[in-house]
Amino acid sequence: MTEFRDRARAATDQMRPVFDATPLQLNAHLSERFGADIWLKREDLSPVRSYKLRGAFNAMRKLPGQKLFVCASAGNHAQGVAYMCKHFGVRGVIFMPVTTPQQKILKTRMFGGDTVEITLVGDYFDDTLASAQAYAAEQGGHFLSPFDDPDVIEGQASVAVEIEAQLGGAPDYIVLPVGGGGMSSGVATYFGDQTYPFFVEPKGGACLRAALAAGHPTTLDHVDTFVDGAAVGRIGERTFNLLKHTPIRDALVLEEDRICTTIIEMLNVEGIVLEPAGALAVEALGDVARQVRGKSVVCVTSGGNFDFERLPEVKERAQRYSGTKKYFILRLPQRPGALKEFLGILGPDDDIARFEYLKKSARNFGSVLIGIETSSPENFDRLFAHLHDAGFTYTDITNDETVAQFVI
Repeated sequence: MTEFRDRARAATDQMRPVFDATPLQLNAHLSERFGADIWLKREDLSPVRSYKLRGAFNAMRKLPGQKLFVCASAGNHAQGVAYMCKHFGVRGVIFMPVTTPQQKILKTRMFGGDTVEITLVGDYFDDTLASAQAYAAEQGGHFLSPFDDPDVIEGQASVAVEIEAQLGGAPDYIVLPVGGGGMSSGVATYFGDQTYPFFVEPKGGACLRAALAAGHPTTLDHVDTFVDGAAVGRIGERTFNLLKHTPIRDALVLEEDRICTTIIEMLNVEGIVLEPAGALAVEALGDVARQVRGKSVVCVTSGGNFDFERLPEVKERAQRYSGTKKYFILRLPQRPGALKEFLGILGPDDDIARFEYLKKSARNFGSVLIGIETSSPENFDRLFAHLHDAGFTYTDITNDETVAQFVI
């Protein structure tokens, strides 16, 4: 334990000429809500807008003779490796899935400049990873794991070193997002028994919780990639070895739509841009509010690489989760005045966000796809009651994922 802490501190000292410590900020809005001192460790304000450059730096500085580094990543790890390839003046080959958004490709190229080469391979990350590892073996390059590497874990632990220095000691609690476990295992190991950790994952990538339940790392049958910075199908062997004694109750799992509510709130209230993985720790406060009341709590906002083209989807998912937006199929009589009758049922705060209807010949009824936004979830109780009283038949499809992916 002491040896790991010393190594993490040494790594942190080596980082300082390369990039500054990220801020640790007391958040008044969250502190008031939860009755605690809520601090945000702003990894979204690092030079690459995530903590990933820490592990990349530490691993690369320990291999001074290595001239080729290879990685597989669709986002933050790629940008961290690219940034450090440029810093160390070494060649980097970064494998990305063919489906990677152009924004992430351009940012990786921007950080790496002429030192990096980007190769697009595979529709799925497993194919990308296999190609990267094969290339590294063929070319004599060093494959740099995004999390399951002792030097990467040690480098990510610099987050804890900075928190300790900035806070003047260890916090009572820390909330850590988990993907493959590199940062969370490093930070938790550094603090040890001084700080009580909570770990948080998206429902579609809860690989830590699955491993804790099984007693060993296990591969998830399916991964939802929406929370891309934490959507990992299998936690690392080394990282799990450091986290395996975690009580399963402390491995929190959040629905993807729920995470969107925090992204929107932090943007609107605080002006803070967080990617889905970066919002995990903040949203998890609601699950541990009773335990942390009156204590000092650090939430690690792990990244802010958010493509604003995703904002409409994030807003949509947040509204659906909070119950202020619903979609339904309305069976509308095909007669004059039927639509006017329906519109008269809407309340003053009900707004039509979507309306699709095509009159069918030789039919008494037609089906209408309707999306309604409103100010409060309770308004839908009133709306549906009035529809029922007026004899309208409808089907709520808001949470029907099979239907939603085609029509919403």
